[in-house]
Amino acid sequence: MEGSIALLGFGEGGWGPSIASGILVTVSLALATLPLGLAVGFFVALGKQSSEPSVKLAANMYTTIFRGLPELLTLFLVYFGGQIGIQKLGQLFGYTGTIEINSFIAGMFAMGTVFSSYASEVFLSAFRAIPKGQYEGGYAIGLSNGQTMRKVILPQLIRIALPGLGNLWMILLKDTALVSAIGLADILRQTAVAARVTKHAFLFYGTACMIYLALAILSSFVIDGIDRWAAKSGVKR
Repeated sequence: MEGSIALLGFGEGGWGPSIASGILVTVSLALATLPLGLAVGFFVALGKQSSEPSVKLAANMYTTIFRGLPELLTLFLVYFGGQIGIQKLGQLFGYTGTIEINSFIAGMFAMGTVFSSYASEVFLSAFRAIPKGQYEGGYAIGLSNGQTMRKVILPQLIRIALPGLGNLWMILLKDTALVSAIGLADILRQTAVAARVTKHAFLFYGTACMIYLALAILSSFVIDGIDRWAAKSGVKR
């Protein structure tokens, strides 16, 4: 027991600092991916409702492709494919050096792409749940399209979409473990290295499980708090 505590500690020979840095990387990646995924997902949902056939087709193709591909494959396509693409582009301008994509940036874009494809469907369902009369009421009092969206539709959209987006956040938090495959030192990679070096696989993988569960429980409390705040804001309105 004492040996296990020492291995997980922050003293000499302990893996505490490495695991703590892995937690920071995991949480940072998830938080960086979230706004990117939400923003892209929102605009893709708008595109799915567009009256322009080409825009609607592009939005539908986007969600079909990235919801159909495994997340790990998307990550590899962004990381390795992106490096090849940038390398070829650099050669066109006479650059012959090696170009590498940062693992964190690649992970953020790959996870953001997958997240946005699912978030767009959540936003689309939320849009469809808002009665047409809400739009007409905004126009009737002289609001422009942008003002109607910002002041009338968005507050309702957030309340309706929040449960679905909360579930997607939990999935995103777990999917960040995939970035260990491209060398990013997240929770899973740090615990895997520790398990390999110390030969205490159960201890370190069990610790990783506890960390992910703790993050999920903390996220649940935060999401519930946001949900209650949104409900109270709706009542006040």
